[in-house]
Amino acid sequence: MTRITPKPGIMEIDLYVSGESKLAGHDQVLKLSSNENPLGCSPKASAAFAQAAGNLHRYPSTDHAELRQAIAEVHDLDADRIICGVGSDEVLQFVTHAFAGAGDEVITTEHGFSMYPILAHMVGAVPVTVAEQDRRIDVDAILAAVTDRTRIVFIANPANPTGTMLSGGELLRLIGGLPDHVILVHDGAYTEYAEGFDGGRSLVDRFPNVVMTRTFSKIHGLGGLRIGWGYAQRQIIDFLNRLRQPFNLSNAQIAAASAAIRDRSFTENCARLNAQMRDRMRQSLIQMGIACDESHANFVLARFADADEAAAADAALREDGILVRRVTGYGFPAALRITVGDEDGTCRVLDCLGRFMQSRRPA
Repeated sequence: MTRITPKPGIMEIDLYVSGESKLAGHDQVLKLSSNENPLGCSPKASAAFAQAAGNLHRYPSTDHAELRQAIAEVHDLDADRIICGVGSDEVLQFVTHAFAGAGDEVITTEHGFSMYPILAHMVGAVPVTVAEQDRRIDVDAILAAVTDRTRIVFIANPANPTGTMLSGGELLRLIGGLPDHVILVHDGAYTEYAEGFDGGRSLVDRFPNVVMTRTFSKIHGLGGLRIGWGYAQRQIIDFLNRLRQPFNLSNAQIAAASAAIRDRSFTENCARLNAQMRDRMRQSLIQMGIACDESHANFVLARFADADEAAAADAALREDGILVRRVTGYGFPAALRITVGDEDGTCRVLDCLGRFMQSRRPA
Protein backbone atom coordinates (compact mmCIF):
# COMPACT_ATOMS: atom_id res chain seq x y z
CA MET A 1 0.00 0.00 0.00
CA THR A 2 1.53 3.33 -1.06
CA ARG A 3 1.89 6.08 1.49
CA ILE A 4 2.01 8.77 -1.18
CA THR A 5 -0.82 11.23 -0.63
CA PRO A 6 -1.42 14.75 -1.95
CA LYS A 7 -1.56 17.74 0.36
CA PRO A 8 -4.94 18.66 1.89
CA GLY A 9 -7.46 20.06 -0.56
CA ILE A 10 -6.27 18.30 -3.72
CA MET A 11 -8.73 15.40 -3.47
CA GLU A 12 -11.55 17.91 -2.91
CA ILE A 13 -11.13 19.17 -6.46
CA ASP A 14 -13.78 18.20 -8.98
CA LEU A 15 -12.19 17.97 -12.41
CA TYR A 16 -13.24 20.72 -14.80
CA VAL A 17 -15.48 19.54 -17.66
CA SER A 18 -15.30 21.55 -20.88
CA GLY A 19 -18.03 21.97 -23.47
CA GLU A 20 -18.55 19.13 -25.93
CA SER A 21 -17.30 19.51 -29.48
CA LYS A 22 -18.39 16.26 -31.16
CA LEU A 23 -21.79 14.68 -31.68
CA ALA A 24 -22.29 11.12 -32.86
CA GLY A 25 -24.05 10.92 -36.23
CA HIS A 26 -23.29 14.52 -37.21
CA ASP A 27 -20.31 15.54 -39.33
CA GLN A 28 -21.14 19.26 -39.24
CA VAL A 29 -21.79 20.15 -35.61
CA LEU A 30 -22.86 23.65 -34.63
CA LYS A 31 -20.85 24.05 -31.43
CA LEU A 32 -22.42 26.59 -29.09
CA SER A 33 -21.21 25.06 -25.84
CA SER A 34 -17.96 26.92 -25.08
CA ASN A 35 -18.67 30.62 -25.75
CA GLU A 36 -16.29 30.73 -28.69
CA ASN A 37 -16.25 33.52 -31.27
CA PRO A 38 -18.29 32.39 -34.31
CA LEU A 39 -16.10 34.61 -36.52
CA GLY A 40 -12.92 32.95 -35.33
CA CYS A 41 -9.91 35.20 -34.79
CA SER A 42 -8.56 38.22 -36.61
CA PRO A 43 -6.85 37.37 -39.93
CA LYS A 44 -3.98 39.51 -38.68
CA ALA A 45 -3.61 37.20 -35.67
CA SER A 46 -3.58 34.15 -37.94
CA ALA A 47 -0.90 35.73 -40.12
CA ALA A 48 1.23 36.62 -37.09
CA PHE A 49 0.90 33.08 -35.77
CA ALA A 50 1.97 31.62 -39.13
CA GLN A 51 4.95 33.93 -39.34
CA ALA A 52 6.06 32.90 -35.85
CA ALA A 53 6.32 29.30 -37.08
CA GLY A 54 9.65 30.20 -38.66
CA ASN A 55 11.22 30.84 -35.26
CA LEU A 56 10.08 27.87 -33.22
CA HIS A 57 13.67 27.15 -32.20
CA ARG A 58 13.95 30.50 -30.43
CA TYR A 59 13.04 31.04 -26.79
CA PRO A 60 10.35 33.68 -26.22
CA SER A 61 10.94 36.84 -24.22
CA THR A 62 10.54 36.40 -20.49
CA ASP A 63 8.81 39.74 -19.94
CA HIS A 64 6.11 39.63 -22.67
CA ALA A 65 7.01 43.25 -23.43
CA GLU A 66 5.54 43.20 -26.94
CA LEU A 67 2.18 41.89 -25.78
CA ARG A 68 2.00 44.04 -22.66
CA GLN A 69 2.69 47.13 -24.76
CA ALA A 70 -0.04 46.19 -27.24
CA ILE A 71 -2.55 45.70 -24.41
CA ALA A 72 -1.49 48.98 -22.82
CA GLU A 73 -1.91 50.91 -26.09
CA VAL A 74 -5.38 49.56 -26.84
CA HIS A 75 -6.76 49.92 -23.31
CA ASP A 76 -4.75 52.98 -22.20
CA LEU A 77 -3.04 51.14 -19.35
CA ASP A 78 0.38 51.12 -17.73
CA ALA A 79 2.31 48.28 -19.40
CA ASP A 80 4.39 47.77 -16.23
CA ARG A 81 1.23 46.84 -14.33
CA ILE A 82 0.18 44.07 -16.74
CA ILE A 83 0.93 40.38 -16.26
CA CYS A 84 0.31 37.74 -18.94
CA GLY A 85 -0.58 34.11 -18.43
CA VAL A 86 -1.65 30.88 -20.06
CA GLY A 87 -5.24 32.00 -20.25
CA SER A 88 -6.68 34.22 -17.55
CA ASP A 89 -6.97 31.00 -15.51
CA GLU A 90 -3.22 31.07 -14.91
CA VAL A 91 -3.40 34.66 -13.68
CA LEU A 92 -6.19 33.63 -11.30
CA GLN A 93 -3.92 30.82 -10.14
CA PHE A 94 -1.07 33.27 -9.51
CA VAL A 95 -3.35 35.37 -7.31
CA THR A 96 -4.56 32.37 -5.32
CA HIS A 97 -1.05 31.06 -4.71
CA ALA A 98 0.19 34.51 -3.73
CA PHE A 99 -2.53 35.44 -1.26
CA ALA A 100 -4.27 32.31 0.08
CA GLY A 101 -3.14 29.17 1.83
CA ALA A 102 -4.13 26.45 4.25
CA GLY A 103 -6.98 27.51 6.51
CA ASP A 104 -7.71 30.74 4.65
CA GLU A 105 -11.09 31.42 3.05
CA VAL A 106 -11.85 32.29 -0.56
CA ILE A 107 -15.30 33.68 -1.33
CA THR A 108 -17.11 32.66 -4.49
CA THR A 109 -20.75 33.05 -5.51
CA GLU A 110 -23.50 30.49 -5.93
CA HIS A 111 -23.38 30.33 -9.72
CA GLY A 112 -19.80 31.52 -10.15
CA PHE A 113 -17.12 30.12 -12.46
CA SER A 114 -16.32 26.55 -11.43
CA MET A 115 -12.56 27.20 -11.44
CA TYR A 116 -12.75 29.41 -8.35
CA PRO A 117 -13.35 26.61 -5.81
CA ILE A 118 -10.75 24.50 -7.62
CA LEU A 119 -8.16 27.24 -7.15
CA ALA A 120 -9.01 27.52 -3.45
CA HIS A 121 -8.62 23.78 -2.89
CA MET A 122 -5.36 23.84 -4.85
CA VAL A 123 -3.70 25.87 -2.09
CA GLY A 124 -5.53 24.24 0.81
CA ALA A 125 -7.89 27.17 1.33
CA VAL A 126 -11.60 26.84 2.08
CA PRO A 127 -14.02 27.98 -0.65
CA VAL A 128 -16.96 29.86 0.85
CA THR A 129 -19.95 30.00 -1.49
CA VAL A 130 -22.50 32.78 -0.98
CA ALA A 131 -26.00 32.98 -2.41
CA GLU A 132 -26.90 35.11 -5.41
CA GLN A 133 -30.08 37.14 -5.81
CA ASP A 134 -32.16 36.39 -8.91
CA ARG A 135 -29.08 35.04 -10.70
CA ARG A 136 -27.08 38.15 -9.88
CA ILE A 137 -24.12 38.63 -7.56
CA ASP A 138 -25.36 39.79 -4.16
CA VAL A 139 -22.95 42.36 -2.74
CA ASP A 140 -24.54 42.25 0.72
CA ALA A 141 -24.19 38.45 0.85
CA ILE A 142 -20.50 38.68 -0.04
CA LEU A 143 -19.77 41.35 2.55
CA ALA A 144 -21.67 39.39 5.22
CA ALA A 145 -19.51 36.32 4.51
CA VAL A 146 -16.18 38.10 5.05
CA THR A 147 -14.26 37.01 8.14
CA ASP A 148 -10.74 37.49 9.49
CA ARG A 149 -9.77 34.41 7.48
CA THR A 150 -11.01 35.76 4.14
CA ARG A 151 -8.20 36.44 1.69
CA ILE A 152 -9.77 36.59 -1.80
CA VAL A 153 -13.18 37.35 -3.30
CA PHE A 154 -13.70 36.07 -6.84
CA ILE A 155 -16.40 37.55 -9.05
CA ALA A 156 -17.01 37.16 -12.78
CA ASN A 157 -18.55 40.31 -14.21
CA PRO A 158 -20.32 39.83 -16.60
CA ALA A 159 -21.04 36.51 -14.94
CA ASN A 160 -20.83 33.05 -16.44
CA PRO A 161 -23.24 31.26 -16.98
CA THR A 162 -25.91 33.90 -16.29
CA GLY A 163 -24.63 36.82 -18.38
CA THR A 164 -25.78 39.25 -15.68
CA MET A 165 -23.50 41.94 -14.27
CA LEU A 166 -23.01 44.35 -11.39
CA SER A 167 -23.38 48.06 -11.95
CA GLY A 168 -20.50 50.43 -11.32
CA GLY A 169 -22.13 51.59 -8.12
CA GLU A 170 -22.46 48.04 -6.82
CA LEU A 171 -18.84 47.32 -7.65
CA LEU A 172 -17.76 50.37 -5.68
CA ARG A 173 -19.93 49.31 -2.76
CA LEU A 174 -18.34 45.87 -2.82
CA ILE A 175 -14.73 46.97 -2.84
CA GLY A 176 -15.48 49.76 -0.40
CA GLY A 177 -16.89 47.25 2.09
CA LEU A 178 -13.97 44.80 1.93
CA PRO A 179 -11.15 44.96 4.49
CA ASP A 180 -7.77 46.06 3.14
CA HIS A 181 -6.30 42.56 3.48
CA VAL A 182 -8.86 41.01 1.10
CA ILE A 183 -8.10 40.88 -2.63
CA LEU A 184 -11.05 41.43 -4.98
CA VAL A 185 -10.49 39.57 -8.24
CA HIS A 186 -12.64 41.02 -11.01
CA ASP A 187 -12.75 38.36 -13.74
CA GLY A 188 -13.69 40.24 -16.91
CA ALA A 189 -13.49 37.50 -19.52
CA TYR A 190 -16.59 38.88 -21.26
CA THR A 191 -15.89 42.60 -20.79
CA GLU A 192 -15.76 43.43 -24.49
CA TYR A 193 -19.36 42.29 -24.94
CA ALA A 194 -20.65 44.71 -22.27
CA GLU A 195 -20.99 48.06 -24.00
CA GLY A 196 -19.23 50.94 -22.28
CA PHE A 197 -17.75 48.81 -19.49
CA ASP A 198 -14.09 49.21 -18.49
CA GLY A 199 -13.76 45.71 -17.06
CA GLY A 200 -12.76 46.94 -13.61
CA ARG A 201 -9.93 49.23 -14.71
CA SER A 202 -11.27 52.18 -12.70
CA LEU A 203 -11.32 50.00 -9.56
CA VAL A 204 -7.68 49.03 -10.06
CA ASP A 205 -6.68 52.69 -10.33
CA ARG A 206 -8.46 53.59 -7.08
CA PHE A 207 -7.88 50.57 -4.83
CA PRO A 208 -4.64 48.67 -4.06
CA ASN A 209 -6.45 45.37 -3.40
CA VAL A 210 -8.11 44.82 -6.80
CA VAL A 211 -6.91 42.53 -9.60
CA MET A 212 -8.61 42.73 -12.99
CA THR A 213 -8.28 39.79 -15.39
CA ARG A 214 -9.09 39.47 -19.08
CA THR A 215 -8.74 36.82 -21.78
CA PHE A 216 -8.00 36.43 -25.48
CA SER A 217 -10.20 33.31 -25.64
CA LYS A 218 -13.56 35.02 -26.16
CA ILE A 219 -13.95 38.07 -28.38
CA HIS A 220 -10.42 37.74 -29.78
CA GLY A 221 -11.09 34.13 -30.80
CA LEU A 222 -7.81 32.67 -29.53
CA GLY A 223 -9.17 30.02 -27.16
CA GLY A 224 -6.91 27.41 -28.74
CA LEU A 225 -3.78 29.37 -27.84
CA ARG A 226 -4.60 29.98 -24.14
CA ILE A 227 -3.62 33.60 -23.46
CA GLY A 228 -4.86 35.91 -20.73
CA TRP A 229 -3.72 38.89 -18.72
CA GLY A 230 -4.19 40.71 -15.46
CA TYR A 231 -3.92 44.31 -14.31
CA ALA A 232 -3.33 45.62 -10.81
CA GLN A 233 -1.25 48.12 -8.90
CA ARG A 234 2.48 47.67 -9.18
CA GLN A 235 3.07 45.95 -5.84
CA ILE A 236 0.59 43.15 -6.61
CA ILE A 237 2.01 42.63 -10.10
CA ASP A 238 5.47 42.31 -8.54
CA PHE A 239 4.16 39.59 -6.21
CA LEU A 240 2.51 37.71 -9.07
CA ASN A 241 5.55 37.87 -11.37
CA ARG A 242 7.56 36.03 -8.73
CA LEU A 243 5.25 33.04 -9.24
CA ARG A 244 5.15 33.18 -13.04
CA GLN A 245 7.39 30.81 -14.97
CA PRO A 246 9.74 32.87 -17.16
CA PHE A 247 8.69 31.25 -20.46
CA ASN A 248 4.99 30.67 -19.82
CA LEU A 249 3.97 32.14 -23.21
CA SER A 250 5.47 31.13 -26.54
CA ASN A 251 6.58 33.43 -29.36
CA ALA A 252 3.55 32.33 -31.37
CA GLN A 253 1.16 33.18 -28.53
CA ILE A 254 2.71 36.59 -28.01
CA ALA A 255 2.70 37.44 -31.71
CA ALA A 256 -0.88 36.28 -32.34
CA ALA A 257 -2.28 38.02 -29.26
CA SER A 258 -0.46 41.27 -30.04
CA ALA A 259 -1.91 41.31 -33.55
CA ALA A 260 -5.38 40.33 -32.32
CA ILE A 261 -5.73 43.08 -29.75
CA ARG A 262 -4.47 45.73 -32.16
CA ASP A 263 -7.08 44.76 -34.78
CA ARG A 264 -9.76 46.97 -33.26
CA SER A 265 -12.02 46.92 -36.31
CA PHE A 266 -12.29 43.12 -36.08
CA THR A 267 -13.05 43.29 -32.36
CA GLU A 268 -15.68 45.99 -32.85
CA ASN A 269 -17.35 43.98 -35.61
CA CYS A 270 -17.50 40.91 -33.37
CA ALA A 271 -19.07 42.92 -30.54
CA ARG A 272 -21.61 44.47 -32.91
CA LEU A 273 -22.67 41.12 -34.38
CA ASN A 274 -22.91 39.58 -30.92
CA ALA A 275 -25.13 42.38 -29.62
CA GLN A 276 -27.51 42.00 -32.57
CA MET A 277 -27.77 38.21 -32.39
CA ARG A 278 -27.89 38.17 -28.57
CA ASP A 279 -30.88 40.53 -28.55
CA ARG A 280 -32.58 38.52 -31.26
CA MET A 281 -31.96 35.28 -29.36
CA ARG A 282 -33.26 36.60 -26.06
CA GLN A 283 -36.39 38.22 -27.46
CA SER A 284 -37.25 35.12 -29.46
CA LEU A 285 -36.76 32.83 -26.47
CA ILE A 286 -39.04 34.99 -24.33
CA GLN A 287 -41.70 34.93 -27.05
CA MET A 288 -41.51 31.14 -27.04
CA GLY A 289 -42.12 31.08 -23.29
CA ILE A 290 -38.49 30.39 -22.33
CA ALA A 291 -37.24 32.68 -19.55
CA CYS A 292 -34.04 34.56 -20.30
CA ASP A 293 -32.34 37.39 -18.39
CA GLU A 294 -30.66 40.24 -20.22
CA SER A 295 -27.13 39.09 -21.00
CA HIS A 296 -24.01 41.24 -21.21
CA ALA A 297 -21.81 38.44 -22.56
CA ASN A 298 -21.67 36.26 -25.70
CA PHE A 299 -24.22 33.73 -24.48
CA VAL A 300 -27.68 33.56 -23.01
CA LEU A 301 -29.04 31.40 -20.20
CA ALA A 302 -32.29 29.83 -21.42
CA ARG A 303 -34.42 28.77 -18.44
CA PHE A 304 -37.09 26.12 -18.96
CA ALA A 305 -40.03 25.03 -16.84
CA ASP A 306 -38.07 22.26 -15.13
CA ALA A 307 -35.07 19.96 -15.49
CA ASP A 308 -36.98 17.48 -17.64
CA GLU A 309 -37.94 20.15 -20.15
CA ALA A 310 -34.36 21.42 -20.28
CA ALA A 311 -33.09 17.90 -20.93
CA ALA A 312 -35.69 17.39 -23.67
CA ALA A 313 -34.72 20.71 -25.29
CA ASP A 314 -31.07 19.72 -25.19
CA ALA A 315 -31.95 16.40 -26.83
CA ALA A 316 -33.88 18.20 -29.58
CA LEU A 317 -30.94 20.49 -30.27
CA ARG A 318 -28.53 17.56 -30.37
CA GLU A 319 -30.80 15.76 -32.80
CA ASP A 320 -30.39 18.79 -35.08
CA GLY A 321 -26.61 18.74 -34.70
CA ILE A 322 -26.44 21.63 -32.22
CA LEU A 323 -24.35 21.47 -29.05
CA VAL A 324 -25.14 23.81 -26.15
CA ARG A 325 -24.13 23.60 -22.49
CA ARG A 326 -26.05 21.89 -19.70
CA VAL A 327 -25.33 23.92 -16.57
CA THR A 328 -26.58 21.62 -13.83
CA GLY A 329 -23.14 21.85 -12.20
CA TYR A 330 -23.59 25.61 -11.94
CA GLY A 331 -26.86 25.21 -10.07
CA PHE A 332 -29.19 25.45 -13.07
CA PRO A 333 -30.65 21.99 -13.79
CA ALA A 334 -33.55 23.59 -15.69
CA ALA A 335 -31.41 25.75 -17.96
CA LEU A 336 -29.19 25.65 -21.03
CA ARG A 337 -26.37 28.08 -21.72
CA ILE A 338 -26.34 28.89 -25.42
CA THR A 339 -23.42 30.67 -27.06
CA VAL A 340 -24.49 33.47 -29.38
CA GLY A 341 -23.46 32.43 -32.89
CA ASP A 342 -23.59 34.14 -36.26
CA GLU A 343 -26.88 34.79 -38.04
CA ASP A 344 -27.14 31.29 -39.53
CA GLY A 345 -26.33 29.65 -36.22
CA THR A 346 -28.81 31.82 -34.35
CA CYS A 347 -31.55 30.96 -36.84
CA ARG A 348 -30.83 27.23 -36.48
CA VAL A 349 -31.12 27.38 -32.70
CA LEU A 350 -34.30 29.43 -32.73
CA ASP A 351 -35.93 27.27 -35.40
CA CYS A 352 -35.16 24.11 -33.45
CA LEU A 353 -36.33 25.47 -30.10
CA GLY A 354 -39.42 26.97 -31.74
CA ARG A 355 -40.43 23.55 -33.05
CA PHE A 356 -39.62 21.99 -29.68
CA MET A 357 -41.75 24.42 -27.69
CA GLN A 358 -44.62 24.11 -30.18
CA SER A 359 -44.56 20.32 -29.80
CA ARG A 360 -45.04 20.65 -26.03
CA ARG A 361 -48.13 22.78 -26.24
CA PRO A 362 -51.47 21.02 -25.79
CA ALA A 363 -53.12 20.05 -29.08
